[in-house]
Amino acid sequence: MSVILVYVEAHDGVVAPASLETLAGARQLADGSGGSVEALILAADPAPLVSQIVGADRILAVAHPSLAAYLPEAHQAVLVETVKARKPDLLLLANSYVGLDLAASTAIATDRPVVSYCMAVALAGDVLTTTNQVYGGKIEAIAETKLPAVAAVNPGTFQGTAAARPQVETIRLDAPAALGNLASSFVEALKEESGDVDITQQERLVSVGRGIGDADNIAIAQALAKALGAEVSASRPVVDAGWMPKSRQVGKSGHKVKPKLYVAVGISGAPEHLQGMRDAGFITAINSDAKAPIFDVAQIGTTCDLFDLLPALTERLNTRNA
Repeated sequence: MSVILVYVEAHDGVVAPASLETLAGARQLADGSGGSVEALILAADPAPLVSQIVGADRILAVAHPSLAAYLPEAHQAVLVETVKARKPDLLLLANSYVGLDLAASTAIATDRPVVSYCMAVALAGDVLTTTNQVYGGKIEAIAETKLPAVAAVNPGTFQGTAAARPQVETIRLDAPAALGNLASSFVEALKEESGDVDITQQERLVSVGRGIGDADNIAIAQALAKALGAEVSASRPVVDAGWMPKSRQVGKSGHKVKPKLYVAVGISGAPEHLQGMRDAGFITAINSDAKAPIFDVAQIGTTCDLFDLLPALTERLNTRNA
């Protein structure tokens, strides 16, 4: 009987949706193997988070002032001690920026193998089988890993949320002594300034990626967006280059969007970007690389030169709208 431990990520007193998905997946795996699910909550006051947990048989709660905000050193110390004490067969984390911090470091500290960027997860006996994205999602690799192990699962891998369990035991765990002697401390959370438009509320988006070439070329995407009655958004490389503001960024480190129409222009489709837009109603991809991962989620796509296609589309739309 396998025991699956899920690290629960929370921000501002709210459990992250990716962690609720991970709990749902853990429940599916546990039900299929006759196992159980334990959810680990770390906070200054875990009580408000306990009621948000669904799908777990047991909730493990650790309270300490240093856990009030996410501090990697503190969370790793608790997670490592919990894994050593509870000895779960499988530790599951969402493959967020927090999961990327904790999965590998916890695996090293507890001498376990780790698999990340998991898009499918299955358990059979003492073997964990995963499908993983590598090389920016251009290749999918199937890995078989002996338990006990650690897995960081991409958001969207598991759908929905688990049903509430009839009887859930909450266990208060003592905070490890290491929390009293941390080398780092939380200073403040810097929140991005609100932008000129909320891209999460738009029904149509034209999103530009590295393939747009340079900042000046964004004008052709803006022209298409105007003709479509859409707003312009961007992938992380475009924002990192300073061509578009952070408020327009789509992806794991930006905004998750769900427009009715999403036009991806010169975007290859890295996992981090796909996590932010794959639930769009209709996805159109324009990329010269026929093997770009963006085509795996697009309803229609083309390898036409975007510098030829976008002006032609804009002209046709403007003529039609005249």
